[in-house]
Amino acid sequence: MKPHVIMLQFGIDLGGTKTEIIALTATGETLLRRRTPTPSHDYQAIVDNIVSLVTTTANELKQPYTLGIGIPGAVSPVTGRIKNANTVCLIGEDLAGDIEKRLNHPVIIANDADCFALSEATDGAGAGAKSVFAVIIGTGCGGGWVINGGLVSGPNAIAGEWGHNPLPWRTDQDTQIDCYCGQKGCLETLLSGPGLRQQALAETGIDQTAEAWAEAEATGNVQAAKVLRDHHLRLAKALAGVINTLDPHVIVLGGGVSNLAGIYDTVPKLWGEFVFSDTVVTPLRKAVHGDSSGVRGAAWLGAAQA
Repeated sequence: MKPHVIMLQFGIDLGGTKTEIIALTATGETLLRRRTPTPSHDYQAIVDNIVSLVTTTANELKQPYTLGIGIPGAVSPVTGRIKNANTVCLIGEDLAGDIEKRLNHPVIIANDADCFALSEATDGAGAGAKSVFAVIIGTGCGGGWVINGGLVSGPNAIAGEWGHNPLPWRTDQDTQIDCYCGQKGCLETLLSGPGLRQQALAETGIDQTAEAWAEAEATGNVQAAKVLRDHHLRLAKALAGVINTLDPHVIVLGGGVSNLAGIYDTVPKLWGEFVFSDTVVTPLRKAVHGDSSGVRGAAWLGAAQA
């Protein structure tokens, strides 16, 4: 009988500006975490960077490992190549195959929001819940589903792409901004950091970040309070649509906009008007692992395939 090999879990978070690696034990202890800049316009340089990070880490820790990679896109179930990537040089490339050839090691790749969802469902804000809907609201707006501890993946590899749906119960105040996906008025253009900024500019003529609006609200600025209230109402409507569709046990938020403290008190008070139920007990929680969640989820992704 072969002895059971205890493996480390390596995770890579391939972002637009940085690439991060983490090494976790089976119990979630972080042994190593390292970041390098992402050469975002050069596909071969991206592959070289990932291979270098993994090789250096493996040589340093000297233990068997699994490897999962979170990317700002998805693997096409038809071609096995990358699609829907904000880092456009990845599109059409066989990223998993190219890295596997260089490392002579199996690789599993998933969308970065899926990795975030898996992280928070495994040992974060959604730990122990039967179903978790987790969304990153930052520069963009994407989500992922975890049910009974496993990522949900459909035939088109787009489960959780909530940010590219329109806002339900739209009003004339909700401007329809062009989205990079080719549509107009996607949730991403309303709820993300840049989306909040654009909506506030349209409403007030003032161009400033979500953080600046929050700072102004903290001083008692009435205009800032309205800007954030409008944003939180849009978020409440958008999440109400999710609750009406799949009724998750927990909803978790991450990304820069999730740091707006008022979200967690205000949004659940607002979404009841739009949820088709006499009561709404769904908890809305902030991510536990912050900006580490994506890379941790990538590590757990690999562990799930071990």
